[in-house]
Amino acid sequence: MSFEMEEIQVIELRMMDKRKYYPLTLASGLCIRSLLYPFALIKTRLQIQRGHNLYKGTFDAFMKISGREGVSGLYRGFWVSCLQLFPSMAYITTYEWTRHHLTEAAVITDSKLLSFASGGVASVIGQTLAVPLDIVTQHLMLMGRRTEGGESVQRKLATIQTLHVSEEARHSRFGAVAAIVDGVYRQYGPLGFYKGYFVSVMCFAPNSALWWFFYDVYSDGLTTISPEWVPRLALRTIAAPLSGVSSALITNPLDVIRARMQVEGNSMKETVNTLWEEEGMWMVTKGLSARLVQSVTFSFFIILGYETIKRWSLLEEYKDKVRW
Repeated sequence: MSFEMEEIQVIELRMMDKRKYYPLTLASGLCIRSLLYPFALIKTRLQIQRGHNLYKGTFDAFMKISGREGVSGLYRGFWVSCLQLFPSMAYITTYEWTRHHLTEAAVITDSKLLSFASGGVASVIGQTLAVPLDIVTQHLMLMGRRTEGGESVQRKLATIQTLHVSEEARHSRFGAVAAIVDGVYRQYGPLGFYKGYFVSVMCFAPNSALWWFFYDVYSDGLTTISPEWVPRLALRTIAAPLSGVSSALITNPLDVIRARMQVEGNSMKETVNTLWEEEGMWMVTKGLSARLVQSVTFSFFIILGYETIKRWSLLEEYKDKVRW
């Protein structure tokens, strides 16, 4: 039988050595998060600000934050966000597990629909674990130093409903985290750590499902039109940014609403009304440029790491059936 007939297009969890796969995935996630965290911070600040009262766009935000707050300003809240590596591991495990069991049960046979369903389920599990960390991280992201007018970045960006943290705690390594956790609990109770949970699921579950769906669509399309000598890994790293753009364009309005709800504590109706009053139809593009940069870059590096690690982790019996 020829190699082409035996070639495996999608590497499943059962084909890999878990002792290699999980540690390598964790290390890859930490490296990628370290590289891309500034884009997430900039995106959040752009989504939270009212109009353009502080930043005019992605590049302007980058220059102002790095100029006024230093490199550390671009990484504000980074170490707390690293805890999200564990929800990320739960996400990818759920994705692989759901794909495997749907395939075994023959519930869904089309690969693209398998990816869509598995991506959606994985996101629900991931968000259930990640939302409390998201809320703390987003408050940390807003804690910049004083602006040129003497007003804090936090006050310039969001409403009076955001948490107020003392200057002493603000510049402490762990004091700000403790103050935010205490503030959220005092202001909203235990459920405050799940403020915006449903809108997070409404945003990220479709985004995840669409991302994996488009990833399969673009991967298959590129494989069909590309010469045999082109590495499969190269095609995957082209398909990933394309899927990132497609899913981000569709779900950005929900991401803006999610970020505002989690920081300001308002209901979805109040948040949408406020955004409409501030931005009108342009609310759907708020923070979009930063999100596209983040999504494209993240998609490229995550798939480069993901597909490489899957190939490194293959069991011996499958190594000759997977092309690099």
